[in-house]
Amino acid sequence: MDDFARLYMRPDDARFHAKYRARCKCGAVRYEVSADPVAAKICHCVHCQHRHGAPMQWAAIFRKRDVRLTAGLDLLRFYNSETDAPDRILPCRIDCGRCGTPIADEGRRMWLAFPSLFDFGDPPSVPEAFRPRCHIFYGARVLDIDDALPKWAGHEERSTRLG
Repeated sequence: MDDFARLYMRPDDARFHAKYRARCKCGAVRYEVSADPVAAKICHCVHCQHRHGAPMQWAAIFRKRDVRLTAGLDLLRFYNSETDAPDRILPCRIDCGRCGTPIADEGRRMWLAFPSLFDFGDPPSVPEAFRPRCHIFYGARVLDIDDALPKWAGHEERSTRLG
């Protein structure tokens, strides 16, 4: 079993209790998280714009220990933008190899999940913990966002606040 499977496939872990469930568009890749995100942000960096083909990305950040893959391990596709290689070299992107849905960005210590993949009911009711608390890399924005959230030039609390 490789490192990824050992880290994220823990079917016999009785201490893991799913709090939220997420899946790709086709449903072949599924995962659970056992805790609220440690943060939720809207990122305007160029990498996120390219990854999602959108002006920004909404991300919920989890500790890796709180994530468990429940289906689709064999379908995962990895990509490291620093080496431009389809490898799991951290940090990397993870997509469903069947439908192409972006699953997550795996960092060295964290799992950046996309809240739109989670099942929040019908109609959806997004939990407070998933609501963004700020905008990051707002200096790279392609459109202005008129909200009350803090806007940072780079990372939150480690860059200039723009608004």
